[in-house]
Amino acid sequence: MAIDPNSARRSSGSPATNDVSGARIFVCLLGLGLALLPGRILADPTDEASKEQVDPEYMAGKAAIATKDWNAAIRLLSSAALRDTRNADVENYLGYAYRKSGDLESAFVHYRRAMQLDPRHRGAHEYIGEAYLMVNDLSKAEEHLAALERICLIPCEEYADLKKAITDYRTRTAK
Repeated sequence: MAIDPNSARRSSGSPATNDVSGARIFVCLLGLGLALLPGRILADPTDEASKEQVDPEYMAGKAAIATKDWNAAIRLLSSAALRDTRNADVENYLGYAYRKSGDLESAFVHYRRAMQLDPRHRGAHEYIGEAYLMVNDLSKAEEHLAALERICLIPCEEYADLKKAITDYRTRTAK
């Protein structure tokens, strides 16, 4: 029995048809893969990590800040910072807790670290600007206000808060 080479080609489709079918399958699988990606990969990179991945001491440190327990916040956030050395939010909150506790030297260290990790960290720019006002360095505070103006592009709370703090500072020191 002779085998007709054209019959085999007809049953499995032409090479061009196979290429198109393979491309369709690839596109479908790619689309399915993208649809199944965890939401975190597709999330805004400025969003905080999901609850199950957030360090419990970080969360407790934020809660201590909310209750103005600066010593507990510093202890908890310092512990979280040891485990997550690349987290600008932890550093920013540490700076905030140190500033509120009166330790401005340590506050500046942590704010700078936050901005080193994330040069566009709006909270760190706002808070370090406020810390500069506490040490009577208006020009440095204004530098961070200008940075926020570039970062925000549209009005943002951090810019408005630092601008108000600078205006209040000018009013106090003009008397």
